[in-house]
Amino acid sequence: MILDTAVILSGGLATRMRPFTEKVPKALLEVAGRPFINHQLALLKRKGLRRVVLCVGYLGEQIEQHVGNQFEGLFVEYSYDGPDLLGTGGAIRQARPLLGDLFWVLYGDSYLDFDYEAVADYFGEQNQAGAGKAGLMTVFDNGNRWDTSNVVFEDDKLVRYDKTNLTPQMRYIDYGAAILTSSALDRFPPGQAYDLSRLYTGLVEDGLMIGYEVKHRFYEIGSLNGLQQTQHYLASLNKEEEDDFQ
Repeated sequence: MILDTAVILSGGLATRMRPFTEKVPKALLEVAGRPFINHQLALLKRKGLRRVVLCVGYLGEQIEQHVGNQFEGLFVEYSYDGPDLLGTGGAIRQARPLLGDLFWVLYGDSYLDFDYEAVADYFGEQNQAGAGKAGLMTVFDNGNRWDTSNVVFEDDKLVRYDKTNLTPQMRYIDYGAAILTSSALDRFPPGQAYDLSRLYTGLVEDGLMIGYEVKHRFYEIGSLNGLQQTQHYLASLNKEEEDDFQ
């Protein structure tokens, strides 16, 4: 299944990364010699995506000035929160006119190297014959290693997702990449501020969201430790590319 559009949530205040993000948005922090968003968009291009909608807020003008409307072979559009922050869920709801009927949801501080085509195909196969699923969540067997696990995933099925009410059964974590249908956004009215996790929790509870286990760990720049690990990982990829070229 061809799924070539993604919305990337890049509008947060990035308070955990202060003072680095006082004057520069998190997406533009330098990682392995380039602004992080350069790495992220290049990866999405390699994975077959063609369109990206960036949900921006805090210092979003800097991101738009840097990226423009054509970047790394991708067509890029922007959706601004406006005077009031809308949260991750509200921001996607506001961007809805730009997204089409089916799209990826990604975070602006995550580098997620997995098989996007295989996941999209799986969603298409599972949604045949009128299954009516509203979304797919990628999950990773995290075991609280790189962040706090928040998913119960058993027998290839999403059983429970909750970021606030954690249980010992939660070995898996929301990996950070999801597929959503536009109709899933009808659960909250336009203009309302809310966290995307509220939408996901409701969809999982109602059996409208399926899960897909990803085997390759995630990288993120939302914390100092995460930034250091991502720096090391992306620098090693650059070194591999240089060695291959030589």
